[in-house]
Amino acid sequence: MTVVESVLNRTPEPLRSVLIKHRELLKFAIVGGTTFLVDNGVWYLLKLSVLESKPTTAKAIAIIVATIVSYILNREWSFRTRGGRERTHEAALFFVISGVAVVVNLIPLYASRYVFHLETPHVSRLVQEIADFASGSIIGMLLAMVFRFWGFKKWVFPDELGERRRDSDQVTRLPR
Repeated sequence: MTVVESVLNRTPEPLRSVLIKHRELLKFAIVGGTTFLVDNGVWYLLKLSVLESKPTTAKAIAIIVATIVSYILNREWSFRTRGGRERTHEAALFFVISGVAVVVNLIPLYASRYVFHLETPHVSRLVQEIADFASGSIIGMLLAMVFRFWGFKKWVFPDELGERRRDSDQVTRLPR
């Protein structure tokens, strides 16, 4: 029994039906939570050390690392039954959509720092860090997440190609 099935079995019925109906979204959200931790861990590690004066660059690097983790988890788990393209083509589409999402993610942080000047010496270090987190890790990430989910379902892992992938999954699985 998988983790998701275990959680679904313990979930009350009205909510269970909704979660089953939106299983891909649930898995995508779990992957998103994991990559949120990776993204912020790398970002703060870089931002508070070697890239202290370049928070947008640090965030871009963190997003790239999290995007690689995201591709692996989304392909092998969230959208496992979708897709079916040649892996290099699928990966290229994934990274193109993710590249656009990086720009979407960075816009609020860039605006916070360089349009609204929410950086030292204009504001205190605490205000700067709160503004960075709110704009880079909350607003930017939410906007990018919505864009990614839409783009992945539409172009990277389209359902009309999923039949090939589901068939090959059934062939490679051994009966229990």
